[in-house]
Amino acid sequence: MNESVLDVLMYLFEHTLDEESEAEPDRGELQRQLVEAGFASGEIERALGWLDRLMSEAPLASRGGDSAACRVFAPEERQRLNMEGRGFLLNLEQNGLLSAGTRELVMDRVMELDAEEIDLDQLRWVVLMVLFNQPDDAVAYSRLDEVMRDHIGPTEMDYLH
Repeated sequence: MNESVLDVLMYLFEHTLDEESEAEPDRGELQRQLVEAGFASGEIERALGWLDRLMSEAPLASRGGDSAACRVFAPEERQRLNMEGRGFLLNLEQNGLLSAGTRELVMDRVMELDAEEIDLDQLRWVVLMVLFNQPDDAVAYSRLDEVMRDHIGPTEMDYLH
């Protein structure tokens, strides 16, 4: 299988949220499930590290940010995230679904992925993962769920319920 870190993360997001247990899944058990699903051990390790770093971030309520500030994307960020993706983030921020701090966390997570370019569907998944991990952004997460229903099929959205 030639899967990326993002593929592993999307698989984890879809399959671990279905479980009713509120306890954090055991890392060894997650690795076993991912190997059984056909993912390579290197990709699994990178994906779990990515997820660990996301989960270790302080809640964004403690991060400052001027809502009137204009975000200028660095050349590396523009290469990784095309104009459509940058416009999507701007739209989410203007509509109150992302704060400046959440947007920066999304960009941090995007830049850590192993892909040369992140397409819009992949960016949506990263935004979902970031918002899901932020306890103060439950309202934004549920609103984003509504927005994404127009872009992602019902089968892929089943994990949210």
